[in-house]
Amino acid sequence: MSKNQQNPQGLLTLLSDFGDGDVYVGVMKGAIAQINPKLKVIDLTHQISPQNIAAARFCLMDAYPYFPVGTVHIAVVDPGVGGQRRAIAVEFNHGFLVGPDNGLFSGVLTHSPAIAAVELTNPDYWRTPNPSSTFHGRDIFAPVGAHLASGVSLQQLGTQINLESLVNLKIAECSQSGNLITGCIQYIDHFGNLVSNIPGTYIQDKSWKVLVGDKIIPGRGTYGNVEIGDAIALVGSHGWVELAINSGNARSQLQMNLGDTIQVVIEVGR
Repeated sequence: MSKNQQNPQGLLTLLSDFGDGDVYVGVMKGAIAQINPKLKVIDLTHQISPQNIAAARFCLMDAYPYFPVGTVHIAVVDPGVGGQRRAIAVEFNHGFLVGPDNGLFSGVLTHSPAIAAVELTNPDYWRTPNPSSTFHGRDIFAPVGAHLASGVSLQQLGTQINLESLVNLKIAECSQSGNLITGCIQYIDHFGNLVSNIPGTYIQDKSWKVLVGDKIIPGRGTYGNVEIGDAIALVGSHGWVELAINSGNARSQLQMNLGDTIQVVIEVGR
């Protein structure tokens, strides 16, 4: 572990699609505590919709900058568990990522590239050398994360892998032509807000609006800038252009889903 990647706080985060109605999250924390009960564990969310790797990608990308350098992020949204997908740990500038190599880390690594990565082939750092074929979160990822947060080096955990071989979850990039920016919906939050892949920096200090089909949605600063029940486009706290309904659900009212196209029009001369 490099000097700038030390984790003096002993800090881990957890993200999953396990929900809170079963014991899965609790037993992962138990597996961590068996290795080092002094580690601090913070739940990012366990309400990712089942098998929704794209949502996990976005949430982890949104969350990691708010944690100290050296934090270990364990993310388990893993429809390929027990199959051919690799179990990995990745070092990047802000800390470490532990989980399946299925693209859920690609959002983070777009903004903070990987430094090194290993496939988790060393069972000395698993909970058991015979892990469950359906619960690598408990038997591999949680223990490996606990060892990393306790000072074990990345290289001890397994076999080095080529960084270019890490799975990249393809999310369409936004594009700009003149005063027209075209993007898509990359995430839908608990409130039904539709988060696009258009960075807020594209419309900073400009007058703008969003086109969705035959609808025109005004670009404003806050939800309260439109009447209750009206649609609004704004830059969310995550830094991306989003569509919302003041005190309502944009997904339901606008009938939009992940991947749907939106267009931002910069109003020239205003």
